[in-house]
This record gives sequence, C-alpha cells and structure tokens, in this order.
Amino acid sequence: MAAPKPAASTIPLPEPQGQSLLLQSADRADYGPLAEQFLTQANLAYCGVASMVMVLNSLAVPAPAAAGYGSYRFWTQDNVFDAAATRAVLSPELVARQGMTLQELRALLASHGLQARAIHGDRLSLAQFRLLVRSNLARADDRLLVNYFRPSLGQAGGGHISPLAAYNANTDRVLILDVARYRYPSVWVPLADLWQAIRTTDSSSGRSRGVVVVRRG
Repeated sequence: MAAPKPAASTIPLPEPQGQSLLLQSADRADYGPLAEQFLTQANLAYCGVASMVMVLNSLAVPAPAAAGYGSYRFWTQDNVFDAAATRAVLSPELVARQGMTLQELRALLASHGLQARAIHGDRLSLAQFRLLVRSNLARADDRLLVNYFRPSLGQAGGGHISPLAAYNANTDRVLILDVARYRYPSVWVPLADLWQAIRTTDSSSGRSRGVVVVRRG
C-alpha cells in the first residue's frame, strides 16, 4: 500500500522547501541529536515508545545492554521496558495493544530518571505554546514531545506521538520528526495547526493531548 500523500498545509522535510526551512531556522538545537537517533516505531502502537527511545539516546542517558550487540549499550524499543519501575507504569504488551496517554508517556520517561513535565494542550494559549516551542528548540539539553491528533493536520489516522526538532520563525512552522516513517515523512506544519492538534481530546484519558518537556535528571 502506498503511503498517504502529505496534506497541502504540511511541507515534507526531504523536499527542497523543507530543507530550506531547516537551514533558515535559528531554533534547531534538537535537530542534530534527534536525527542521529531517529527511529521507526516498532509496531502501529509504539509511537510513544520510539519517541521515548530517541529522547533517551539523544540525551545520552546511561543505557542497559542491548540484545545482540555484545558490550555496546544503547536504548532500544525492547530494553526500554527492562526496568521494573518502567513496567510498573505500563507493560510493553499493553502499549502494543492500546498505545499510551500523555500522562503515561510522562511517567515512563520519569521512570528512567528524567525530569518530565506533561502540559495538556487546553492549558496553553497559542502564544504560550509558541514560547515553549521556541525556548525548548533553542537549547540542546532538553527535548519536546508532542501528543497530537493527526486529522487536525490534514493527515489520516488518530492520536500520535513524535518529537519536535526545529522551529522556523519566518513561517511560524515547526518540524515534526514523525516516527511512523513507513507512513509519513517528517513534516513542517503551521504552529497554529499543531496547537489545535494538541488541544483535541484523547478518548482513552478523557483529557486533552499535549506536550511533554524532558530534561536529564
């Protein structure tokens, strides 16, 4: 099955315009570290897991052994659930069946010793969201994950989680490194559209989606 075409309001990163937006962006400190650790989610429900692994590796959080790699240590979508504290939050079997909510994503990240703060979208004005995005993406020592509703961006599907990597002030667009790489490319989207997408209600929690701000503990 062919991948859906990006919506008209989105600009795929691989296209010349997408590359130009990245080069012209002042707020792109997270792009390099995240791009180095870019993953495709292991199954249809693992968008949060793949995003979490990208964050852990890009922040150089000490990792356990990875099966099949000898003495090399790095985070994978399997060993990220090795710790008892992580499994106490959510099991990989449950995530594979139903994904995760914003607060579950925060708790999973915190179980690895990270400072993780979840902010529901309905608590942020557009101006506050813009300030949060710009301040985060201007620094290399933190990460910003978004939990959003794809149809608000003109995409097929439902709720999704991926990291943000850059902000272009001239166009007021933000770059999503989409971990569903088999389905959509990474895209630049209007910040206002993403703001609307994080304000939608997650039927699993009954609360709005939102963002998780992550730093080393």
